[in-house]
Amino acid sequence: MYWLSIVILIYIFIALYFFFFFILIYLKNRESMYTCPKLTRNYKVSVVIPCYNEEDCICGTINAVLSSTYPIEKVFVVNDGSTDRTAEIVEKLARKNKKIILLNKKNGGKADSLNYALKFVKTELVAIVDSDSYPDKDALEKTIGFFDNPRVGVATCAVLARNKSKFMEKLQAVEYTVIAWTRKLLGYLNAIYVTPGPLAIYRTNVIKKLGFDTKNMTEDIEATWHLTSEGWRREMCLAARVTTITPSTFKGWYNQRVRWNMGGIQTINKYKHLFLKGGMLGCFILPYFVLSLIMGLVGLSIFFYLFFRRVIFSYISTKLSLGIGVPVITVDQLYMTPNVLNFLGLAMLILGTFFTILGLSVMEERELRNRNIFNLAFYLLIYLTIYPFIMPVAIYRLVKKDLRW
Repeated sequence: MYWLSIVILIYIFIALYFFFFFILIYLKNRESMYTCPKLTRNYKVSVVIPCYNEEDCICGTINAVLSSTYPIEKVFVVNDGSTDRTAEIVEKLARKNKKIILLNKKNGGKADSLNYALKFVKTELVAIVDSDSYPDKDALEKTIGFFDNPRVGVATCAVLARNKSKFMEKLQAVEYTVIAWTRKLLGYLNAIYVTPGPLAIYRTNVIKKLGFDTKNMTEDIEATWHLTSEGWRREMCLAARVTTITPSTFKGWYNQRVRWNMGGIQTINKYKHLFLKGGMLGCFILPYFVLSLIMGLVGLSIFFYLFFRRVIFSYISTKLSLGIGVPVITVDQLYMTPNVLNFLGLAMLILGTFFTILGLSVMEERELRNRNIFNLAFYLLIYLTIYPFIMPVAIYRLVKKDLRW
């Protein structure tokens, strides 16, 4: 149909636009992708680790933080009402190292835990580290130099998948690597839209004033947008890295992505009044998010429309053919004929593959790029196409006010 062709062409145009948009940013800045800001002074830094039932990994996270080459004043571990041995494990570590301070509280969620811990932080900077994440020992040292710029409110690093043994983990390893690369590209535009939970370093007085939204499912995205709306810069050091444990099953992955989508929608709704108004948040980040949301829903709608149209058409044709004894549809009509849309769709697939491989190359992930061709193909052809199916679920749960994690 004519209208459908127009919609698909617009969809493809937007996708191609952003492809070349990111490629041009990369070509202009490729020599400085791994540049680290120089440290010109010493900042006192504390670390906050919120945790809930993390007995399996909290010890490793704390040890990774304490192995930092940059001196850390205090490590505040917030036990958010855990029902396992988390508090016991942290207490044992605290007896051996006076830098570790255990803060016990009733369960109130991650944002509530962070707000509680900030009351105890006295240092100029505070690093937030998820309880299932492991910063490289030089991650802080490579990142803190950004704060020499008095307008920087938060800085982050490349977040990569730690576990890569299971199939779902391997797919996420590719995804996290490409996301880290594109986030760095957005940093050149002052358009970083999230400083993720595995490691984000905040200017303490700023984050204390703004706080974390306890009603948002993704407090890290909301906090980043809040800082942006107040005029604070966000920076990222691609050379600094933190690894995080990713879901190993489809169910765990699905639940995590539904929560991420719910938090993203909540954040868009909270800051919608800034749409197309002054500042990077209103003129780029918010429209970028909204456009991504619309494209996902439109793509899903087109898929269902074409699928059910073909099913219904085939059913009716078969019934008529059997009824009158003459084929209503020939074999040739069952196959797609070459047209402009087919070629553009193929071009999108090729460019998407190129973009992914380029990102893996820039990130020096040779294993992901060369040894797992099947995983890479599955990631491009199947994994990415699942995302649009998650968005309607997230919208439905928000409408029903089902805010379970």
